[in-house]
Amino acid sequence: MRYLFEDFAFDTDRRELCRGTEVVSVAPQVFDLIDYLIRNRERVVSKDDLINAVWNGRIVSDAALTTRLNAARSAIGDTGEKQRLIKTLPRKGFRFTGLVRQEGAKGPAEVRVEAEKLTLALPDKPSIAVLPFENISGDPEQDYFADGMVEEIITALSRFKWLFVIARNSSFTFKGKAVDVKEVGRRLGVRYVLEGSVRKASGKVRIAGQLIDAVTSAHLWADRFERDLTDVFALQDDVTLAVVSVIQPKLLQTEMAMAARRRPESLTAYDYFLRALQQFT
Repeated sequence: MRYLFEDFAFDTDRRELCRGTEVVSVAPQVFDLIDYLIRNRERVVSKDDLINAVWNGRIVSDAALTTRLNAARSAIGDTGEKQRLIKTLPRKGFRFTGLVRQEGAKGPAEVRVEAEKLTLALPDKPSIAVLPFENISGDPEQDYFADGMVEEIITALSRFKWLFVIARNSSFTFKGKAVDVKEVGRRLGVRYVLEGSVRKASGKVRIAGQLIDAVTSAHLWADRFERDLTDVFALQDDVTLAVVSVIQPKLLQTEMAMAARRRPESLTAYDYFLRALQQFT
């Protein structure tokens, strides 16, 4: 794949960075860092994302990461002051903001095949993904609270052994993106998706949430919670308990309804079931 931006050509197959007809010397880790930023240019990538992609999750100091970022900027004619192509968003991460043209892009048929490969089969028990809650406070500094709320809900749901819960790292790949619930279900292999929003203002917090069937796009449950902002951690515990208390029976109710609609595999067993059910009525 070749990516073209400004007067540069970035070839991932040949692992070459060219400026015009001149090949720019780039260290392997710096090349991988540029590659990752360009491929994920539609979103902000965190420091952890870069470390996982470039260093395979090994412990890396901030100084080492900064050195590689400076080298990447230097290779493509950028600087930390101008940040014309690689932008640093304080406490958020990094994003490649240059205009990129892609050569060797796949045709519609190939894209369709790759999309099918990304589709995961549903597990044999109820499954759910909790997407990052949207921060609608108008203050980017409050993202930490919304993210913390989602982590608490994921942890609480994971305590139910009958429920398959997608890990935070997987669901947070959709952070900051406009998502289609059906696509989320296919890519993560889940039946249910929980999404919501958080707003903080005047010493209060309002959290809205909705539970959606990712197969049918049907809304199964929606509610909102409002609390005084006196203790962030106590508030997270209260709202998490309220959300989980509603979601657990709703999921069980939905699964039971689905099971009731399935045709019995054995009519004899179903006959015995109806006879036994009569004894309890």
